[in-house]
Amino acid sequence: MASLLFISHPEVIVDPHVEITRWGLSEKGRERALQFAKSPTVAGVTAIWSSHEVKAAETADCLAANLRLPVQTDARLGENDRSATGFLDPVEFEAAADQFFARPTELFRGWERAADAQDRISQVVNEIVDSHQGGDLAIVSHGAVGTLLYCALKAVPISRDHDQPGQGHYWTADLSDLVPRHAWRPLT
Repeated sequence: MASLLFISHPEVIVDPHVEITRWGLSEKGRERALQFAKSPTVAGVTAIWSSHEVKAAETADCLAANLRLPVQTDARLGENDRSATGFLDPVEFEAAADQFFARPTELFRGWERAADAQDRISQVVNEIVDSHQGGDLAIVSHGAVGTLLYCALKAVPISRDHDQPGQGHYWTADLSDLVPRHAWRPLT
């Protein structure tokens, strides 16, 4: 049975002076992505899609180099839009993320609403799956939208209880029904 692998980028270089969408992988993040690219988990991947954001694109490139596949991109695979606040220190970011998930139909400090981000990620993933030609499909994206998609496919309310415990995780689903088989697992 062919699978969807939804992959979140691993650790990044955090620079408050650089737009968040332009952050790249840290040395540790790149190492984890390269190790995951060699794992049996991705051996059956025949197509790779990625967010346009640098951290996701660099993760997808690690997979692509090992699997000798091209990477296709779609901007709709991007993380929830939180450009209204830009960089937040880690404590403030975690509190903001809590509110984002707790009130999915409300605007929070100008961020994209969780319900809207869930609709966006669900639509693009369904389009990609519908056009997929066989074998496993890897989508490299981001943790918040990956959690929103997971909740939609499991038919459970949006909740941070289903969020990844840190950067660099994945979950899988059968391509036939897109029901996730398991919660987030670490890349390595």
